[in-house]
Amino acid sequence: MYKFMDEDFLLKTEVGKKLYHDYAKNMPIFDYHCHLNPKEISENKNYKNLTEIWLAGDHYKWRAMRSNGIDEKYITGDADDFDKFMAFVNTIEYCFGNPLYHWSHLELKRFFGIDLVINKKNAKEIWDRTNALLNTPEFTTKELIKKSNVTALCTTDDPIDSLEYHLEISEDKEFGVKVLPTFRPDKVLGIEKIGFKDYINKLSEVSNMKIDSFEKLVEALKIRIKFFVERGCLVTDHSLEEPFFQLATKEEVEEVFKKSLEEKEVNKKEIEMYKTAIFLELAREYKKYDLGMQLHMGAQRNNNTRMFEKLGADIGMDSIGDNNYAYSLSRLLDELEKTMELPKTILYCLNPKDNEVLGTMIGNFQCGEMPGKMQFGSGWWFLDQKNGMINQMTTLSCLGLLRRFIGMLTDSRSFISYTRHEYFRRIMCNLIGTWVEEGEIPYDLEILEPMIKEICYLNAKNYFKLKD
Repeated sequence: MYKFMDEDFLLKTEVGKKLYHDYAKNMPIFDYHCHLNPKEISENKNYKNLTEIWLAGDHYKWRAMRSNGIDEKYITGDADDFDKFMAFVNTIEYCFGNPLYHWSHLELKRFFGIDLVINKKNAKEIWDRTNALLNTPEFTTKELIKKSNVTALCTTDDPIDSLEYHLEISEDKEFGVKVLPTFRPDKVLGIEKIGFKDYINKLSEVSNMKIDSFEKLVEALKIRIKFFVERGCLVTDHSLEEPFFQLATKEEVEEVFKKSLEEKEVNKKEIEMYKTAIFLELAREYKKYDLGMQLHMGAQRNNNTRMFEKLGADIGMDSIGDNNYAYSLSRLLDELEKTMELPKTILYCLNPKDNEVLGTMIGNFQCGEMPGKMQFGSGWWFLDQKNGMINQMTTLSCLGLLRRFIGMLTDSRSFISYTRHEYFRRIMCNLIGTWVEEGEIPYDLEILEPMIKEICYLNAKNYFKLKD
């Protein structure tokens, strides 16, 4: 029987152990997609207790707690922080097989040096020991990032954001970690959403120009992309919740955009015409600046109307959608490839049925421009767990080149989520080590060592051209 979460956790072969401990374990982290708050980094925030840093904003934990019948006041409500913590402890005892169980224990071990099992018996000791540490200078946001061996991270930012905190962080020469913005224009594409006109007005203000036409909208977005690039932006991000592709003339797109500004209803075809046009304009601009384009596909959001009206978005009421993206995605990418304006692109699916779709889609548009230009992104959201990661890497290895993979990201709002990189690296090393021990690939460390280091860090660093 294996010991719970010892130094060889998840490593079942001798080769896997060597690959992890000798090559993967100490590699730096480039977290090219996360949702950390740059304001909290700039202010070098201390968290008052474990609940604030562990439970606030973590919809993974909220979903588990709701499944355990925990009242909402102990999740997003006004209950005492210790009582919220105890509600989570009560839940974690039911989480065997859920990645939360592994993530939570890794976070306690790596950040707080606590090797206790999370249960009601140990809860008070865990609470007291973590809170004593959280109020020290070694547990500020910047120190937590540095402790995780992070060289750079990319936050997720709206085109209208001022990026003032990124500038403040860059001026702290002692910090030494690059905190770079990511251009995420989801609200620009959301022509069918309530508040679209108000958003365009805000974009007008920050762009110092009146946006009264589609042409002016494109001009404003070009201004904002340039602004982001000047502040270190290397990557962009789109959430594509539904597939779309509908080419239209400039006149047709102008008409649709003006209808939206007049707050007139737009139909499905018009929505697709607008989204296709603005997506293609944005992608062409990304190509000019050599920005990576992330496409996150397949989320079905805000399913619970009552809870959405009560608490808003991103509270754990999203799930996996069941759309078919293959045709529309192919057409969008091809439209850009026709004129050699397709930027380097990372495709993520939330529905595991789409693994092979994306695994083969990337091969259509590689074209030798650069190694691994088209990427099948790591297991995302509901798939960033053991089975999801293994399936994604296995699919990529079967249909593409695993060694060109740009590896893991946190996609998290928590400053102690960097253990997810360790989790990924252990799973990856065990997978490759198993192939070696089963005779599927040779035990050649001259190939295996650089392969492990590339997937852990170097591929992403080179792909996004991150400067030292």
